[in-house]
Amino acid sequence: MSGTHLLVIFIILVALIFDYINGFHDAANSIATVVSTRVLSPMQAVAWAAFFNFVAAFGFGVNVATTIGKGIVDPAVVDQWLILAALSGAILWNLITWYLALPTSSSHALIGGFAGAAVVKAGFGSLIPSGLAKILAFIVLSPLLGMVVGFILMVTVYRLFQRARPGQVDSLFRRLQLVSAAAYSLGHGTNDAQKTMGIIAILLFSAGYLGPQFYVPFWVILAAHAAIGLGTLAGGWRIVKTMGMRLTKLQPVGGFCAETAGALMLIGTAVGGIPVSTTHTIAGSIMGVGATQRLSAVRWGIALRIVWAWILTIPLSALLAALTWLILPDSSPPQARPDPNVPRRAPIRNLHQDEKGAGGPEGVQPGSPQAKAPGEGECLGATGRRSGAVQDRSAAPGSAPGASAGGSSPGRATSPRQRG
Repeated sequence: MSGTHLLVIFIILVALIFDYINGFHDAANSIATVVSTRVLSPMQAVAWAAFFNFVAAFGFGVNVATTIGKGIVDPAVVDQWLILAALSGAILWNLITWYLALPTSSSHALIGGFAGAAVVKAGFGSLIPSGLAKILAFIVLSPLLGMVVGFILMVTVYRLFQRARPGQVDSLFRRLQLVSAAAYSLGHGTNDAQKTMGIIAILLFSAGYLGPQFYVPFWVILAAHAAIGLGTLAGGWRIVKTMGMRLTKLQPVGGFCAETAGALMLIGTAVGGIPVSTTHTIAGSIMGVGATQRLSAVRWGIALRIVWAWILTIPLSALLAALTWLILPDSSPPQARPDPNVPRRAPIRNLHQDEKGAGGPEGVQPGSPQAKAPGEGECLGATGRRSGAVQDRSAAPGSAPGASAGGSSPGRATSPRQRG
């Protein structure tokens, strides 16, 4: 097995480790509300969420994976080392924020790492502005829309059940929250697992394993969902406490509304191919639900700390990935960095040799007076063929090299217009 094959296999394993850490880090998003309302125990909740993270592989397509693979960085500059640097930066940031109990976005860490490694390798021109603009817009829109939808759902439920006894409402929404938690886990799985799918697919495409057409192999879909499901099963209790208990106090009815709002946002954006942050979405939904009681019900100090972590995720993960790329070996192909000592005319001369043979045009041998460099009395057409001045073909046999019938000096061509 060649070194390239081993490197690709290693990077795929790193990508799946990132996906596992993504599930571990973002388990709080899937289970925070259902645990904080005590509908399920932590172990029951992570098992429930992990199952639906995996089941999501079979229902919502790969639009987000395609956006990650082709819509952020120009595929022409992507290679194995760039992807390895992007994954390393994202993993480092995820571990740092997990240790600090900050519910940051693993998705944005991956996107930031991918962009940062590309910029340090090939400059800002390697980025695709339209794809990045869509992602940056939803950094703001996803929590705001989650907050609005969560608020509207909570107000609607209050109106519908305002005459019901609190015990009945609590019992009903404890059961319904199992449904909303499953729906949210489906959205979480289909949105977040597809980001790893896109990274693995662009790795395979750049290494030539997918042929000329970019697509996501089915085994990649299964592997990504299995990894994120196992990561969710491992859980992340530190962040669960921040999301489900410290941000605002939730009852089962509030947990149902927050999870339903988050599920609607995540599944809708996944179908539309927009890679949003599940963390941002559920945090906004929880704040929207809490705001229906009173604005002071939301602990805005905790919320502000979370927002600062959101703002810093993309630039800091990009910085970590850029530093990693500088440490890793340089794998740029030779043609990407041309030797400045090689004359630019050399490829043109080779084209003539390919067309006419090693002897050059009209049988002229290299080094003879007739073998002129391009630009000496002639012009080159757009295809690399000589289209201007041509040598006089009427030289008598046996005459001096380069001498024409018209008495031209050796090595000098006479154009048809001059002969006329």
